Amino acid sequence: MKVLTEERKQRILTDIDRNGVVQIRELIAQLDASESTIRRDLGELAKAGLVRRVHGGAQKISSLRDEPGVQEKATTHTTAKAAIARAAANMVADGDLIFLDAGTTTAQMIPLLQDKDVTVVTTGVDNASLLADYGIKTIMLGGTIKPLTKAIIGAQAAQQLAQYRFNSAFIGANGIHIDYGCTTPDPEEAATKRVAISQAACTYMLADASKFGSVSFAQIAPLNTTAIITDDFTAIDPAFTKLDNIKEATL
Repeated sequence: MKVLTEERKQRILTDIDRNGVVQIRELIAQLDASESTIRRDLGELAKAGLVRRVHGGAQKISSLRDEPGVQEKATTHTTAKAAIARAAANMVADGDLIFLDAGTTTAQMIPLLQDKDVTVVTTGVDNASLLADYGIKTIMLGGTIKPLTKAIIGAQAAQQLAQYRFNSAFIGANGIHIDYGCTTPDPEEAATKRVAISQAACTYMLADASKFGSVSFAQIAPLNTTAIITDDFTAIDPAFTKLDNIKEATL
C-alpha cells in the first residue's frame, strides 16, 4: 500500500532515530516507493536540517564528537558486521600475533579464532573477557577504561602497545571519508589505534557500509594507508569501491 508523503517522511525519521542511518534500497522496499521519491524525501529532510545525506541513504544529525555506546552498536548492522568479521578472521593464520581493537565488529571475530593458535592483544574490556571464554591466549593492556565503548585508552596503553609487534591489527572506525580518511570521535582512542597500526605488519580497518561518507573528530589513518574491509559495495559511493585497498566481504 502506498504511503502518503508526510507519513513516509515520519517513518523515515523514526527509522533514522532508531538505527542512526537508512539505506535508499531498504526504504524503497519498506515504503513501497520509487527511488526518485525516496531521494526527494531525503533531500527535503536534509534541507530542513533533520537528517544528513550520505552515499546511498541518510544518517542522523550528530556532532563530530557523538559516539554510540556498546549496547547501541551491538544491535545495529549485525549482519554486515558478521560478514566483515568472517572476512577478517580469514586473514589470521595459525601462530599469528594480532591486535584486536575494542568494538562489536572485532568481537564477532573472536569465536572464529578459537581453533587457531593465536595470541591476541586487545584494548577491549568486553573482548578480553570473550577471548578468555573461548580459551584464546590474551594480553589485555592497562590504562584508563572509557565507559562508553569499554575501550582502554591513555598513555599507559599506548606505551604498552609500543612494546609489541603484530602480524596484523584489526581496527574499528566510526567514519570512512575520501578526504578525511578513517576517523573516530575520541582523540585518545584514535592515538591508541595509531600506535597499534604502527606496530603491525598489516592493518585491516573494519567498517560497514553505513560508515562510508561519515567523518568523526579524530583521524586514525589516511584512507589509503590500510586495507579496509566492508560489507556491501552497492551501498557505498563508487569513489570508494574503485580503490584497491577497500575489499568487500562475501556474505
